[in-house]
Amino acid sequence: MGIGNHELPNKGESVIWLTPPCIIQSLGVFDLDPCAAPSPRPWPTAQRHFELPEDGLSLPWKGRVWLNPPYDENIGKWMEKMALHGSGIALIFARTEIEVWQRWVWPYADKILFIAGRLSFYFPDGTKGKGSSGAPSTLISYSKKDSEILYNSGIAGAFVDIIRPRVGQSSTSVQQSW
Repeated sequence: MGIGNHELPNKGESVIWLTPPCIIQSLGVFDLDPCAAPSPRPWPTAQRHFELPEDGLSLPWKGRVWLNPPYDENIGKWMEKMALHGSGIALIFARTEIEVWQRWVWPYADKILFIAGRLSFYFPDGTKGKGSSGAPSTLISYSKKDSEILYNSGIAGAFVDIIRPRVGQSSTSVQQSW
């Protein structure tokens, strides 16, 4: 593999990793989590949860969506549906060079928070995983309302305002929030 070749996500023991509860609490109430952890889950992530065997990719999404997608070969499909839905916040790794970012984040996102440090995710039973995640994480907002909530969340990091330029111009400006 060449430098920056992260097109295929790392296949670990599981794709079920829960978002730290402090992140969810900082972002307000979501209407839907289309790829929620299995029941019983230690904390809710939204008012409505789609969980296996439900297929959150094929079911209709309504309202403000929380998306912490499985980090597997379908991450692009999840991010495509989020981008086209246009309301909510997604949590994914900050691997900005990969196709998912090029197709479904940069062209559709309203704002992005590059989280300071690395998150520690949780197991489905609510216990904290050992160590931190394998890469830095981002929170991506897909509407003005979600951007305002994200900006005021108090989560430390660098807040990026997406500016859609004419061809040949730079596409982002950065505001440091830590």
